[in-house]
Amino acid sequence: MVKKQIRILGIDDAPFSRFEDETVLIVGAVFRGADYIDAVLSTRAEVDGIDATQKLANMINESRTKDQLRCIMLDGITIGGFNVVNINALCKTTGLPVLVFIKDLPDFKAIKNALKNLEDGDDRMKIIEAAGKIYECEIKNKDVGITGKVYFQVAGTDAETARKILKLTCQHGFVPEPLRIAHIIAQGIKFGESKGRA
Repeated sequence: MVKKQIRILGIDDAPFSRFEDETVLIVGAVFRGADYIDAVLSTRAEVDGIDATQKLANMINESRTKDQLRCIMLDGITIGGFNVVNINALCKTTGLPVLVFIKDLPDFKAIKNALKNLEDGDDRMKIIEAAGKIYECEIKNKDVGITGKVYFQVAGTDAETARKILKLTCQHGFVPEPLRIAHIIAQGIKFGESKGRA
C-alpha cells in the first residue's frame, strides 16, 4: 500500500557546462507524498564521470532522513551528462526502491552513438540496459483536465507500486512534485533564480 504521506526523495541535477564544469550539483528534495517538503540534500558528481551511483548512495545513507525514506525518485538515469546511475546497485546499497521517471521515451540509438565518444561507452550502455523494462503510466493533469503518458523504470519494487507513487506525486502536471521542486532548487542555486519549468 502506498500511503498518502509516503516519504520520497526526488533527485535532479543542476544545469552544467561540459566545457567549464568538472562537477555538477545534485539536489535531493525529501517530500511527504506530493504536499510537503521535509528536507533538502545535496552532493556533487563528475560531469560525464562514473561516480553518480556512489555519490547518491553516500548522500542518502549519511542523511538524517534516511530512516524515513521509502522511495528514491530520479529524473532520468544519468546525471551530469553521461554519469550513469546503476539503479540496481543504488537500491541494494541504500535498501530503498529506486524509481526512474522518464518524461519521453529515450532514443537508445542516439544514446549509443553519443556514448561512442567515451572510452567506456559500452560499459555505460550495459548499465543503462540493466535498468530493465520501461513501463507506461497514465497521469491525469488536474490543473488543465487532460491526461497524458509518462514512463518509468524501477528497481526494488513492482511496477504497480511505482505507478501508484507516480499518480500520487504528479498532482499539478506530468512531472512528480519531488522532482519538480528538486529541479527548481538546483536551478535557483546555479543561476540565482530558477528558469522555466521542470
